Amino acid sequence: MEALETSATLIQYIIVKMGDEQFGIDISYIDNIVRMQSMTRVPKVADYIKGVINLRGEVIPVVSMRIKIGIDPDEYTNKTRIIIVKAEEYGRIGIIVDEVREVITLNSDDIDRISKSKDDRATYLQGVGKVNDTLVSILDLNALLSTEQA
Repeated sequence: MEALETSATLIQYIIVKMGDEQFGIDISYIDNIVRMQSMTRVPKVADYIKGVINLRGEVIPVVSMRIKIGIDPDEYTNKTRIIIVKAEEYGRIGIIVDEVREVITLNSDDIDRISKSKDDRATYLQGVGKVNDTLVSILDLNALLSTEQA
């Protein structure tokens, strides 16, 4: 049997847990992962912006991913982390997640694209990846960090 050339690419994702769901974030966007720390509140901002932190002299806004995608409010535990991502359009931003699980590598063929609609969480997803017997929602960071509400 002859090996066929495909346009599939391997992409690494960090798997994070939010409530009972697992989400994948493209590792190329991740700058740092830090423990939960106290934040300075910022008045008159959207409810999903929890405040700002000072990370090695840089002030970084922190977003609650749970509130942004519409699941239960944050519950901080010793596993809660702030993932510092660097998005082209928005600079460095912290995203609060319940737990960082692992790094996986997915073939782009293993990700099913989903149709997006304005009224649900699919707005923030690129697709769904298959990892062994579980499904992982792959986040679209640019949509997640967008200031426009879905």
